[in-house]
Amino acid sequence: MNAPFIPPNLLRFHFDAIERKFPLKIVGLLPRGFANHVSGEDVLDLLVEKTEGLSYYGLFAAEHELAERLGRPVGMLLRSGLKGREADEADAAVRAV
Repeated sequence: MNAPFIPPNLLRFHFDAIERKFPLKIVGLLPRGFANHVSGEDVLDLLVEKTEGLSYYGLFAAEHELAERLGRPVGMLLRSGLKGREADEADAAVRAV
């Protein structure tokens, strides 16, 4: 299945709205497969940095709200949760939007 293309300016618009509402910063897009806690071929995998006050519930709520806005599943990975090779691979693969 091919996921519908989302224009970068529309992505950035929704990312900005999520960043204003939740204490996190969306670093960029990751290739499919990094956020393996969300299934589906059309998942949008994102690398995020948490800021003061972000809970796991808040991270889940941000994923859910962004998925609703974009009309497709979203998986967010916390940069601080990646270690060693995983962190290196994510940093090398992330694309800014």
